Order: sequence, then C-alpha cells, then structure tokens
Amino acid sequence: MKKKALSVLSIFALTGSLLAGCGSSTTQTSTPAPTPAPAAGSTTESSGTQVQLEDALVVAGNGATVEKLMKDEVFKKFNEKYPNVKLTYVSGVSTEIVAKVKAQKNSPQIDLTIVEGGEQEKGRQEGLWESVSAADIPNMKNVPDDLKVTEDSGVVVNFTPMGISYNSELVKEKGLPVPQSWNDLTKPEVKGNITMTDVASNFGRSTMIMLAYSNGGSERVIESGFEKMATIAGYMPTFAKSAAQLQQNLQSKTAAYTTWTMARSLTQKEAGLPLEFVFPSEGGNIVPNVATLVKDAKHPQAAKAFVDFLLTDEVQTMYATKLYYNPATSVKLPDDVAKTLEFDRSKVVNFDYDVISKETSAWLDRFNKEIAPKTGK
Repeated sequence: MKKKALSVLSIFALTGSLLAGCGSSTTQTSTPAPTPAPAAGSTTESSGTQVQLEDALVVAGNGATVEKLMKDEVFKKFNEKYPNVKLTYVSGVSTEIVAKVKAQKNSPQIDLTIVEGGEQEKGRQEGLWESVSAADIPNMKNVPDDLKVTEDSGVVVNFTPMGISYNSELVKEKGLPVPQSWNDLTKPEVKGNITMTDVASNFGRSTMIMLAYSNGGSERVIESGFEKMATIAGYMPTFAKSAAQLQQNLQSKTAAYTTWTMARSLTQKEAGLPLEFVFPSEGGNIVPNVATLVKDAKHPQAAKAFVDFLLTDEVQTMYATKLYYNPATSVKLPDDVAKTLEFDRSKVVNFDYDVISKETSAWLDRFNKEIAPKTGK
C-alpha cells in the first residue's frame, strides 16, 4: 500500500472507536471546585504570557465508556489544575455532534468536540472549527506529522485501527475459517455467521472501501467494493444499524464475525466475549478521534487548555489502558498494553476523505437500492 503523511483528509478512518452505544445524547455538568486562588484559572502559553481561562467549558464527545472516563477521571484531573472551570459533557455519536454544532453555528453552545476523523472533516468543510497551533496548545508538538489534521482544524488525541473481529470459540466449534483477508468475508463458509453495518455507518463504509482496495480499486474506483458487499449481503438476514446491534449479535452467538475497530474488540474481550481482532493482510484504515475547537465558541481559552491536557502523558496513558485507544503521542505505555495495541503500521491505508465526503450520499442511495435488498435471501 502506498504510504503518505496523514491528514484528516488522507488519514486514518471514519467511525468507530468505542463510538456506538450512545444513540441519544446526554448532558452532565461537573461540580466545580471551591473558589480557587487567583492564579488557578490561568495558564501559561509558550510565549510565557498568562492567559485567563473562562469559568466554564462545554465538551461534546462519544458516550458509553468514553463518557465515563471523561466524567470520572479526566474532568476531575483537569479541575485539580483549573478548579474554577465548570465542565459540562454532552454525549452522542460523531455524526450527531457535528450536526448539533452546525445547527448552533450562529450561537454556539458547545466549545469543544472530540469526534471521528471523517466527521471532523465534514465539519471542516462546513467551516465549523477554529484553527489551532502549538502556540495555543503546546502539547501539539508531541503529535507526529503523520497525524496532523487538515488546515490545523483540530488535533488527533487518539486512534484505533479498523479490521475484522471473530469469536474464537464459535469459529473453532463450527470449523469456520480464521480470517486473514478482507476477502475472507466473502467465502461461502461464512454464510450465516457474519454481522455488519450498512454503509451509513463507518464500520460498513470502511469495509466496502477496503474490499475495493483488496480487489484493485479504491474510494475513487469503488465498483469492486460494491460487488463484494453484494456477496456479503446474501450471507446475512439484514444489515445492523449500529455497533450496539453488532455487539448483541456477537453476544447471542448468532454471528461469529464482524468488522469494527480494535479498541471496540478489545473492550468486548475484556468484558468476557472471546473476540480476536485481525488487521487484514491488505491493511486497513484507522479511526482517529480529533479534538476540535468550535468556531466562535464562548470559552476558547478553556477549550485550548483542555485539549492540551488531553495530550499529556497522564491522559494519553488513560486512553490506552482504559479504552484501548492508541495514544497520539509517543508516551511510554506498560509493556503488556503496548503489546496488546500493536499492529502493522506499515499497512495503514490512508483514505481520501474529500472523495468519501462527496460520494457518500450517492453510495448510500446505491447501497439501499442494490445491496440491502439482497439480505435474507
């Protein structure tokens, strides 16, 4: 696969992470600490200038385990450093969050979002984000160039690869093949044993694009991806509408295979589901989670300080050890965690999100007409 520097137009991936399971949004406010000392609400920029933080910050991000980590640990640690900042968390999936920011464009209610790379790029094209720099966020200098975001419209704070997960016990019990390639999903033996989302979801969309790459195509030449998805559709009763449905199908043993992120697979394995994750031989895309400052938001200084805090070794280690996200910086992880998160970075496929953004609507229309009706046959 051709390697090139990653931007969020040409990096890592659309949807996932521990992204689903939060179809509805919730808002919760942290309890502010007692009145701080005068210097507690300020931060020092790289120039040495003291910047006074606002007294509030509204952060929007994914729900479920991500939300729990934010509220239970990250917010508390941030308030130890900046006790005057009242923190509020708004949870939802990335598509929902970006849509909410767009709807509030004339009067932003959210200061900072942490969303998937593909949705962040859509927001950039809509002009929703402020540009940032290491002058604003000093720890940006620790994020490598291959994780840089287009036009500095955000900062990658973690990422996770897309691939194939399978139930090792069920595969052994049924004598099913252990997947090594994206094309293994089209083998007749897997019929009746696979669950996938449609291309409205990043999981299904990324799979279709990788099936195209695995058969001489790409996001620009998608025909072979549609052909392979048509085969897979015939192996399933229906396409799942969310990661929560994928999880249910795996837990009930109605399916042995699915396509989603390594972080989600490892989280489910830790919860007791015997899943193994495969980064296929042809490679795969990566799902970056990108922190973005909402344009004209009310609390920009607090937002910048919070992003800088997310890039500290402490929080980067939390992402890795508690959520199985790969850190965006070169933080030293415990040996067992580092080994668990290993995958062949030389096989990363860098999607062109400009193409994907322009084509997704047409792909979805075609998918609904040509591919979805083939399920349940």
